[in-house]
Amino acid sequence: MSKKYKYGFIGAGNMGSAMISGLLESGLAEKKDITFITSHEDSAKKTEDRFDISRSADAATLSKESSVIILAVKPAQLNDILSLIRESLDAESIVVSVAAGRSISDIESSLLSITVAGRLRVARAMPNTPAAVGEAMSAVCFNDRFSEDDKEIVLSIFRSFGAAEEIDEGLMDTVTGLSGSSPAFIYMLIEAMADEAVRRGMKRDKAYTFAAQAVKGSAEMVLKTKKHPGELKDQVTSPNGTTIAGVCALEERGFRSAIMEGIDAAIRRSEEMSQN
Repeated sequence: MSKKYKYGFIGAGNMGSAMISGLLESGLAEKKDITFITSHEDSAKKTEDRFDISRSADAATLSKESSVIILAVKPAQLNDILSLIRESLDAESIVVSVAAGRSISDIESSLLSITVAGRLRVARAMPNTPAAVGEAMSAVCFNDRFSEDDKEIVLSIFRSFGAAEEIDEGLMDTVTGLSGSSPAFIYMLIEAMADEAVRRGMKRDKAYTFAAQAVKGSAEMVLKTKKHPGELKDQVTSPNGTTIAGVCALEERGFRSAIMEGIDAAIRRSEEMSQN
């Protein structure tokens, strides 16, 4: 992807900042290739100071001067933003929304004008909070006006601060539970692991380090070896050993079913919110 693109960010909060950081640190974009706008003056000043990038005069100007427009705003703000930029887009524009719960068709219906009717490229993405440390898992879906090269432009943005995969839009609620909400469950797991170590005499900071690294290393084993998690679990469980004793205790208390129910609850709530 040798061509350089102009990226315009509407919104520069935690997610917007993570995306800007990824673009710059990966070399996908230079400072001069990125502009932003935000309604919060404090956030604007922090973004300018941190990244040394230009702040646009307004949303319409930003969208007119950018080839890729990233809508990194809250869902409640999206309609107002779309009304501000719709007349500034052309058939070459790529619009990417990270606003949760807003479908591509919903965004399209708010953006279509005589100029770009039937030709506008709209993508929807859902990164998760580990984006802040460059370890996001992002799901991305596209309308039917994207070529494979166009898709790569968008996917490369999200891969600059983690991993990203294209999915069918119908799976976005599932992604909400699987990777969007689940970091909270993992934090609960790490906290519980550390609590028991503290109860057994380990200092709190060291307990968190051991627990977090165990989770991180285990995840890397799944990703890098491509082995089934059950196979990796079996490799640790020696006959009559410590690990199988722990596995049995967790199974007796419904560990796996509790995780599944937590993911399911998050998915169902996402479905409810998407219908409102």
